This record gives sequence, structure tokens and C-alpha cells, in this order.
Amino acid sequence: MSKWGVLLPQPIAGKALDLLRSRKEFSVVVLTPQERERVREFLPQAHALIVRSGFKVDREILDHAPKLQVICRAGVGLDNIDVEYARERGVQVFNVPGGNVSSVAEHTIALLLALAKSLFFYDRRTREGDWGIRHSYKAIEVAGKILGLVGFGTIGREVARLALSLGLKVLFYDPFVEGETFSQAEKKADLFELLSQSDFVSLHVPLTKDTRHLIAERELRLMKREAFLINVSRGAVVDEEALFKALQEGWIAGAALDVFCNEPPSKDSPLFSLENVVVTPHVAGLTRESAERVALRAVEKVIEFFSERRGE
Repeated sequence: MSKWGVLLPQPIAGKALDLLRSRKEFSVVVLTPQERERVREFLPQAHALIVRSGFKVDREILDHAPKLQVICRAGVGLDNIDVEYARERGVQVFNVPGGNVSSVAEHTIALLLALAKSLFFYDRRTREGDWGIRHSYKAIEVAGKILGLVGFGTIGREVARLALSLGLKVLFYDPFVEGETFSQAEKKADLFELLSQSDFVSLHVPLTKDTRHLIAERELRLMKREAFLINVSRGAVVDEEALFKALQEGWIAGAALDVFCNEPPSKDSPLFSLENVVVTPHVAGLTRESAERVALRAVEKVIEFFSERRGE
């Protein structure tokens, strides 16, 4: 029986790898981060690619994989894959929506609370021995504040559910969601209204030509001076130059970023010099539980794809 070559430029959860390797019809190659430069060595024999967000499938990669039939993104977004060119080449492209909903929503709330309580600022100052900083503690309570959600898909709705349990009020903007009210406590707004009324603005949209720099200087100037911006979607949804200016000049109070326009960002990024910025390295969806769920579903999709090819 001929084998299908499955290439993973990055490792995935062990349980998912075990499932893939247990199938005799597959020849599996998994590259460690230290072996990434060897990817072209294995591309000519690959019938399937299973990729995470850190690997870019561009034209050059696709041109080096003449046998490729399917790409499965172990995650939600497809912005790291040239989907149009892949489909021109007859390559099917899948993703795994929904597997990281709880993880991303919880990370969003964690960032919201970190901003509200200035946790990282006071952590640093306490470690430096500045106990007296407690007398200038300027944290706020989140109960009664307004959270504006830009994007109200499965993640946005889970963030809303968690936020409501903390006593926040929720506005959402999403042109693809009909109706003014999703529940009694969640109200639809236009983007102008949401930005101008919210105490926290959290972004939950995919990166498309319409959402690139959706939040730029004009939008940031609409926000309250005491408001905070949270981005766990895609870095380029926010104009980082405008955000730096907004934070430095006090148009808004602070920001929390899990994603950046360029990843990894430069260690000299101007945003890193600001005390009112909290950053994490694109990890919102990478809890142990979600990583395993997403990886298993990606492997299952690849198995299903080739089972259909064999008529099983």
C-alpha cells in the first residue's frame, strides 16, 4: 500500500501525533523548531501539510510541493496560508474553528483584568522594592464598565458571557450579526458608538482586506481617554504606529496585545518601551487543552480527507 506523506513543519500535541502515526497509510515527518530550515527537503514528498500559525505557506512553499493535496491549519485563521494560490494548484485548505474558543476568551478576560488593576506595572515596581507605590494605586473595578467587542463570533460571544459574570455591560459591533440585541445584556452598536462609549475595546475579527488597520488613528481618537484596547485577533487589525502615538500621548489609557503586525516583533518595538502596555507572545489559544483539541481535529480532518480518496 502506497503511503501518503504528511509533513508538520512544527510539532503538535502528542496525542494527535500518536493518532496520525498509528495510521499505516501515512508517512509522518515532524520538524522541531531547530529543524525548520529543512522543510524544503521534505516538501517534494508531502501530500499533506499540517501547520500552525508560526509557519507561512506562501507561493514558494507551494511551488516546492508538487504532490501536495491538502493543507490543514491547526487553528482558526488562514492568513498564514496563500489560500487562493493553493486552490489554483488544486490543493484543499481546511482550518479548525472552535477548538480554542474558551482559551482565547479566558485570555482576553485575563488581559482585561491585568489592565484594570495595572497588575504588571505593580508587579515590576514591587519586585524593585518600591513598596510605597501602593499609596498611588490607581486600579479600577470592572463591574459596571462597558466592554465593546469588535467581532461577535463564537469567541466574542464567549468573552461576553464571561464579562457579564463580572458585572460588565457588553456592546458589540459585527456587520454579519443581525438584530440589535443578542441577549438582554448584549447590545449591537455601530463602530463609532462602540468606540466612543466603551471602557474596554476587545478585537475578535479575522484579518481581511476590510479589517486590516480597522483600528487606526481615527478610531483611537474616538475612544475615551480612560479606555483600554485589547487585541487577541491579528496584529495588523491595529495600526501599531497609531497605537503607539495614542498610548504615548494619552488618547487612551492602555493596551494589551497578544498579536503583532510582525511576529515575532522586534525587541526594540516602541510599544515595549511603554508602561501602559501588556504584551504576550501570541499564546491566547495555546492552553494545553485547546492545543490538544485543535491538533486532534486537524489530524482527523487529514485522515478523513485521504479516507475519502481511498473510498473508505
